[in-house]
Amino acid sequence: MIRSRNMSWLAAGIVAVAVSMAGLAHAASSASADEAAIRAQTASWVKAYNGGDAKAVAAQYAEDALLLPPGASGASGRAAILAFFTSNIAESKAAGAVFVIDPKTDVGVSGNMGWESGTYKVTVKGAVVETGKFLSVSRKKDGKWLYIRDTWNADAPLTPPEPPKAPAAAPPAAKK
Repeated sequence: MIRSRNMSWLAAGIVAVAVSMAGLAHAASSASADEAAIRAQTASWVKAYNGGDAKAVAAQYAEDALLLPPGASGASGRAAILAFFTSNIAESKAAGAVFVIDPKTDVGVSGNMGWESGTYKVTVKGAVVETGKFLSVSRKKDGKWLYIRDTWNADAPLTPPEPPKAPAAAPPAAKK
């Protein structure tokens, strides 16, 4: 009888472990699907940006998102983000710039929050004119990932300001 109870506990333990492992496998596959969705969101962002579609870029941001571009004030909310990208994309198009993200990014997901970080380059007529890194934080709402925080910066050091010029010397006073 004791042996039978021990076997029952052992069988129950094996079943519990198997169920736990199945749950972990499901969570891992769900996370993998979300990670793939976040990477696809980034690919869609790049395609819209390079295609000159500021509205499609801004549509990938939540209404309460915050964009933190380098060398500019932050843009809070989708309308301000659209205004920023309308101008920024127009400048990039005029310069012939193409934005490219290295596909080897780091992505993480926890519940309905996800992040992606990686590197980018900007080319003009095939020549690299800038390299840098980015970090985006997304939130999943109604099955769709939207950026809630987005920032990037160039690898090149900031150009130091020019030192102030010395005042011009006054001409010598005329002798009387």
